Amino acid sequence: MIKNLSGMYETVEYENKRFVMLYDNDEIEAYPVHWHNAVEIIIPLHNGFSVTSGGTDYNLNEKEIIIIPPGELHQMPAREGRRIIFQCDNSVISEVPTLDAIMPVFSSAIHITPDLDKELYVIARKGILDIYSEYYSKEPMADVRIYMYLIKILTAVREFQIRQSTEAAVNNISTDDSRKFSFVMKYINQNYTEEISLEKLASIAGYSKYHFSRIFKEYNGMSYIQYINTKRIKAAERLLIDPELSITDVAMRAGFASLTTFNRAFRKAKNCTPTEFKKMYKLSER
Repeated sequence: MIKNLSGMYETVEYENKRFVMLYDNDEIEAYPVHWHNAVEIIIPLHNGFSVTSGGTDYNLNEKEIIIIPPGELHQMPAREGRRIIFQCDNSVISEVPTLDAIMPVFSSAIHITPDLDKELYVIARKGILDIYSEYYSKEPMADVRIYMYLIKILTAVREFQIRQSTEAAVNNISTDDSRKFSFVMKYINQNYTEEISLEKLASIAGYSKYHFSRIFKEYNGMSYIQYINTKRIKAAERLLIDPELSITDVAMRAGFASLTTFNRAFRKAKNCTPTEFKKMYKLSER
């Protein structure tokens, strides 16, 4: 059951100062439309399970896995069976610069099955079952191992996405182009709080702006604007928890050109306004 729901926002209560929560769930109970800042992974152990995430329906067979991105609206109808529901505080991932490379994993939910990719499925299934074992152990290093297993799963997903993108664009992206592209990503990651034009990024890569736009989407699974806004929204989330900063201050510091643009982008990404997000954070701190 969802313990703390304000509107559609769920405040995840991590027990004993942990950054993860795991439910061995066999309740026949519907979960209404909601969202939270946690990464969520679900695997049905007995009987299948259904999840609607981001407006798309996913029907999971036993032992299949779904990863639901933080901030995405999702719901689950009541269904008999048993499943593991794992949640992890997104800040332990999004606030680590080294892990920026795996953030495109969270562009949408991913349903992992043997048919999708057998190697990825084996890694993800073993990883979540290892997390389950560690969660209920009393080992002092349990949470460290859980974090390692989670990163291994997300890394495997991102590597799979890159392989898919590379195979789709094999005739378009040479080794030299890939090297240039790494410069583009580094530039964005270092300068997303500033104005970044399409022309500037295309010039770094040595492409025309039209060719650059197409290759960027193939490589990352999203447009360059979506990628930049994702970085800015993540920065805004961290800034919004500061009670001394106004919404306008947050917008400017995160790199948005105007308050209107910030409000529109934030609502689209988080399904609430920056003001509502700030209020919900205050409520969760009480």
